[in-house]
Amino acid sequence: LCCQCGVAIPPNPANMCVGCLRAQVDITEGIPKQGTLHFCKQCERYLQPPGTWIQCTLESRELLALCLKKMKASLSKVRLIDAGFIWTEPHSKRLKLKLTVQKEVINGAVLQQVFVVEYIVQSQMCEDCHRIEAKDFWKAVVQVRQKTLHKKTFYYLEQLILKHRLHQNTLRIKEIHDGLDFYYSSKQQAQKMVDFLQCTVPSRSKSSQRLISHDIHSNVYNYKSTFSVEIVPICKDNVVCLSPKLAQSLGNMSQICVCIRVTSTIHLIDPSTLQIAEIDGNTYWRHPFNSLFHPKQLEEFIIMDINRVQEKKKGAGAGARSNKHTLAEAWVQKTSELNTNHQYFCCTHLGHILNPGDLVLGFDLANCNLNDEFANKMNPHHIPDVILIKKSYDRTKRQRRRNWKLKELERDREGADTDDERQYQDFLEDLEEDEAIRKNVNIYRNADVPVESDTDDDGPPRISLAEMLEDLHISQDATGGEGANMMT
Repeated sequence: LCCQCGVAIPPNPANMCVGCLRAQVDITEGIPKQGTLHFCKQCERYLQPPGTWIQCTLESRELLALCLKKMKASLSKVRLIDAGFIWTEPHSKRLKLKLTVQKEVINGAVLQQVFVVEYIVQSQMCEDCHRIEAKDFWKAVVQVRQKTLHKKTFYYLEQLILKHRLHQNTLRIKEIHDGLDFYYSSKQQAQKMVDFLQCTVPSRSKSSQRLISHDIHSNVYNYKSTFSVEIVPICKDNVVCLSPKLAQSLGNMSQICVCIRVTSTIHLIDPSTLQIAEIDGNTYWRHPFNSLFHPKQLEEFIIMDINRVQEKKKGAGAGARSNKHTLAEAWVQKTSELNTNHQYFCCTHLGHILNPGDLVLGFDLANCNLNDEFANKMNPHHIPDVILIKKSYDRTKRQRRRNWKLKELERDREGADTDDERQYQDFLEDLEEDEAIRKNVNIYRNADVPVESDTDDDGPPRISLAEMLEDLHISQDATGGEGANMMT
């Protein structure tokens, strides 16, 4: 019989029934039934004392381990058998743990008990988010500049930074009229950004530092570092005039060339011979050259007649030729001069996409004043009358049919320029026309635009669905990532 209540029981060392034993002994005594967890809303991390912030989703093993560590000392007197979460409303800021413990009690009897511990989730901003919110707290800044009127290179650079996730450590990104400023909390992160820029675009950099404070007792110095990165002032579709020495070193190509692409090097093509060359940043700064025109000076021409040139004899020491372009001779007329008989003859590298009657954008060298050091010294007979840059399509139709989109960096803008939207559309069209640049950019499918067939041969170039990524949106709640399986 039970020594307390007299109920018949199987013999046990305590001589008590389970009810009386639990009434006499509480093995969870000393274990706190309530606790607090600190959660940062900005970066969605939990505080692991004393100063570590870790990423945990709701009801994950990591979060369970964090909760158990907070009562590790009190659990040392009992044996933990099982632990798990009890479902709570995700926005309630409450986490409930169901624990099963065992402990040896009177005369060697082992008692098992199940109890619930409730944690209250309190908001607390972590140090990293404090620094981001305090806009002026920075240790290093990377100032990226390009002295051009067009921002094509910056739009390309923005997509590279997004793809390689280099914007995650920035405290702030500020956009100004001729570049971007990236603010960092440490000099090492800024140096990493500078190294990335030098690998992806032709550029040069300088660094300086300013003393903020100095502790004479511990000999600790506090500096603010500034890195200045200058990108070469050449963009895609620019017409450039090389120095005679540089043109000769590139395989005796013509001094007047077209920039077809800017990646880690400047890609040039000679429209009269299809000869191609690549110029890296170091070569450019040793032999600098400028763009002869800016994109606003592009004029629209109509192809009156075009003849593709099968083979052109190579000159002495000529370099490689492009296999993606076709050399052609064309007669063109300005669309603004259609009521006259004034036509221009030119050689072009766009023979593979041009036909009589097509509209094409180009530069008129015959009726302009070239204010360039090297162009003024050239023989006038070696300067072409017209240089064709790219085929012209209906922009409104292209925008309507564009079923993809790009992501953008979150940045502070000085002021929206009315010309920025036109330049951004130019960049999107360049992506559609150039597959080589597209490989380095993450392109996302735009679900709002219906999918059309890709078999329209007469229309402008388009990006196939196979090259697009599905855009993933994950909504976050107050206590961590959404979507963890709730245990009941």
